[in-house]
Amino acid sequence: MNQRNIIIISAPSGTGKSSIIQLLLKSNPGFAFSISTTTRSPRPGEKEGKDYYFVSEEEFKGMIDRDEFVEWAQVHGNYYGTTRREVKRILSQNLMCLLDIDVQGAVNILKIYPDAKAVFILPPSLSELKKRLLKRGDTSLDQIELRLENAKKELAYISYYHYFVVNDDLGKAVHMIQTHIHEN
Repeated sequence: MNQRNIIIISAPSGTGKSSIIQLLLKSNPGFAFSISTTTRSPRPGEKEGKDYYFVSEEEFKGMIDRDEFVEWAQVHGNYYGTTRREVKRILSQNLMCLLDIDVQGAVNILKIYPDAKAVFILPPSLSELKKRLLKRGDTSLDQIELRLENAKKELAYISYYHYFVVNDDLGKAVHMIQTHIHEN
């Protein structure tokens, strides 16, 4: 199993991480998305086994007890995790395993897979991040404030990452990430 084929992408909520990941997958046939397991409810349009594996909190805790995760965390009141089986599934196909993981999970992944590459996506500013979260329209003002506070906390983890990019232009951000991945 080639650990160098593991790419971790982390970012505060609202930075455009999902859009970046979608473009990376679309333009790189050798990349595969690691589908996370979560206890949160599906958002409109999300599909089981494509966007996430949706499970109950009880089922998730059982998976923790059985050591099925390479990383897991509680974020915004819900559990999220990456199973060993999911990483192995992708790497066994000789594909680049793209992980969409919060900062806590990234630190854990890097302990298990020290040769993985970690990329952190930054918003142009915290005020721009707030505008983006408001524009999404799917989050209460209290949730937005919580996410902004969490973003500040996440920035403290930036030293764990090998590379970071400011997402002020989606195409440019994707290009910078691709360049970094292929150069290293």
